[in-house]
Amino acid sequence: MPASTSLEAYRALRADRARWLPVALDIARSHGLDVRSPQVFSTGTNLVVGLGQSLILKIFPPLLRAQFVSERGSLTQLAGRLHLPIPEIVAEGTRDGWPYLVITRLSGTLGSEAWPSLPEDQKERLLRQIGETIAAVQRAPLGPLAHIEPRWGDFMRARMQGCRARHEHLGLAPKFLAGLDDLLRDATKLIPMDAPPVILTGEYIPENFLLACHDGTWSLAGLFDFGDVRAGWRDYDLLGPGAFMAAGRPGRVRSLLEGFGYAKPDFTLRRRLMALMLLHHASDLNSHICIDGWQDKADDLVALQELIWAGS
Repeated sequence: MPASTSLEAYRALRADRARWLPVALDIARSHGLDVRSPQVFSTGTNLVVGLGQSLILKIFPPLLRAQFVSERGSLTQLAGRLHLPIPEIVAEGTRDGWPYLVITRLSGTLGSEAWPSLPEDQKERLLRQIGETIAAVQRAPLGPLAHIEPRWGDFMRARMQGCRARHEHLGLAPKFLAGLDDLLRDATKLIPMDAPPVILTGEYIPENFLLACHDGTWSLAGLFDFGDVRAGWRDYDLLGPGAFMAAGRPGRVRSLLEGFGYAKPDFTLRRRLMALMLLHHASDLNSHICIDGWQDKADDLVALQELIWAGS
């Protein structure tokens, strides 16, 4: 494996499994693991190989070492603290400067496969469970995750400074850009910069959890992928399920927020969530708001926040 590489060179390497899979299998053999039927996962950021039915090897390029630190720290801090399974670390190490983890493989149906066809009452049930899970994760002690850079205040201030340029570049409609400065001014008061931080994954989305069905009822069955974890203000983790899953449906929104612990959300909360959605590290409203025709249903950012968080 190359000792260091640019992002472009890494992507080329990742696309050519013949260049890295033999190294991955050698790592697995060095831990006495079964390499007879490796399964290469084509999605995601890192090099990921399934080893049999029970283990996964995840190799992180040097330029994404921060993801290794986040993943390892999160799995360590959350072990035994949640009501649903997360991967367990079986082995870890470094090969040619590339850190890796061997973790247990969870069972269940990928959320992104099952979610679209679920009936509405099942979606509301799952969103309540997701809200409860986010709250449970945030009750865990931070441990070494407290030292992940950038710290929350610095991260938010940088996001605020680059917010307008980002959304202009992404093609956000002028009618929404017009209210951006007002929203950012509100954000400096609405978003706590120095409040006690909690564990944030930033990505409670269907691609990162597993579901199981028992007697016709679907439930969360597992949570994985902690490579983008940071420490910060708790509401930040409502944005993924709010944008990708709640889709402005009052029952879904209410279930998510009540599961999280917001029994009576108000205008201030909706305003804060709208600001955080624009400031999220992966923010792209045109791609991420799953409400049909939302651009035509709202005339400004205030109307948009009421549309996204309807019924709250």
